[in-house]
Amino acid sequence: MYIVELTYVQSASAIDAQLEAHRQFLDTQYARGLFIASGPKQPRNGGVIIVSGKVSRDELDAILAQDPFQIHALADYRVVTFDPVKFHPQIADLR
Repeated sequence: MYIVELTYVQSASAIDAQLEAHRQFLDTQYARGLFIASGPKQPRNGGVIIVSGKVSRDELDAILAQDPFQIHALADYRVVTFDPVKFHPQIADLR
């Protein structure tokens, strides 16, 4: 599984201009069963995406390259790979 941390590198107005497109990107990944949760950090200086283990790191990098926030150089991305050894039974199939 992965935790993707986004840190905004552009103004809030630039982020807001691409927010709907970013949310459509997220919706596509949710529909594919790849993203588990996402949302803005507090304070709103970036966001977090939790990604299932159904993709390789290379596949994840290719997916993130399609995010409008990355296409328009609005955010830096940090990907943390982790292997959950304890988890709620409802997410067992997402690993």
